[in-house]
Amino acid sequence: MSRVLVLNCGSSSVKWRHYDGDRTLDQGTVERVGEPGGGPADHASAVRQILAGLDLTGLAAVGHRVVHGGRTFSAPALVDDAVLAAIKDLVPLAPLHNPANLAGIEVARAALPDVAQVAVFDTAFHHTLPEAAATYAIDRDTAQRYDIRRYGFHGTSHAYVSRRTAELLGRPYDQLNTITLHLGNGASACAVANGRSVATSMGMSPLEGLVMGTRSGDLDPTVIFHLRREGGLSVDDIDDLLNHRSGLLGLTGANDMREVLQRRAAGDPAAALAFDVYCRRITGYVGAYYALLGHVDAIAFTAGVGEHAAPVRATALAGLTRLGITVDEARNDGDGDRLISPDGAEVSVCVIRTDEEREIARQTRDVVGTD
Repeated sequence: MSRVLVLNCGSSSVKWRHYDGDRTLDQGTVERVGEPGGGPADHASAVRQILAGLDLTGLAAVGHRVVHGGRTFSAPALVDDAVLAAIKDLVPLAPLHNPANLAGIEVARAALPDVAQVAVFDTAFHHTLPEAAATYAIDRDTAQRYDIRRYGFHGTSHAYVSRRTAELLGRPYDQLNTITLHLGNGASACAVANGRSVATSMGMSPLEGLVMGTRSGDLDPTVIFHLRREGGLSVDDIDDLLNHRSGLLGLTGANDMREVLQRRAAGDPAAALAFDVYCRRITGYVGAYYALLGHVDAIAFTAGVGEHAAPVRATALAGLTRLGITVDEARNDGDGDRLISPDGAEVSVCVIRTDEEREIARQTRDVVGTD
């Protein structure tokens, strides 16, 4: 009974991976969920399709990614009716993602009634944030009434990458200070002190922090008021602008860093500016987290941009040599999990391929007690 199925229901896709212990038996992705002329009509249909095509003999558990656990969930949870109800109550905090996650859980529970279902929360890793890091400086009663605080996201990825960095360096995880940089279409930074998240760039939602593919990241709130008062934009219009029409897309018309780099190399000034804005934001967070941690043992880049865009890594860390942070040009152009800092560097700089599904499987096994 060492087999675990992982279901990762995104806003328009379902990724799945079937494990026997640490070995991947099979994997796949169902895309264009709910989109016209494409894939399954909804997430429930997509999950039924996946389950129907698998031999689930000997399955010990199904691990489900759940984006938002709010204040309620600080660790993975064995799903029962009470846990399911609590996840439903958190839908207002993640209206695009928690409903999809719930659909996967409900279908799997119905189809596999004798198999344990485990919810693994993106926000759980950040429950160790100090109150000073999680608290916004607004009226306390208002914040408490509407659950306004920093929750942080990409926690499953930051947990996996920080642990994998310790393995790569041959260091105890609970004795390592790491800055992890998850740079994909969504992007976030995290300061991990001795295995515990102590600062992270995403906040109440995934909008705050680094520049992303379509999200603005950090922004003066007055911009929102100005767009409402002077531009006449509705709240929904502004939400759409900042989440879906900003970031690299807003600056260049392309949300893919590969295209931005190609245009930059061809001399496109908009792409050059977007690249500089993107890297400058990363540099600022690295410097801030270095100060918060006191000392840094490692910096780890991960996700699509972090793993594959060598110019981003080099530029984001350029000028930080006085902090012991340098990137070796030859190593930076390599592939796979590796060190990209020179031998003897004070701070190890790494590239780590993130594996959220493997981390979900690990946490699921911990809950149900399988090897």
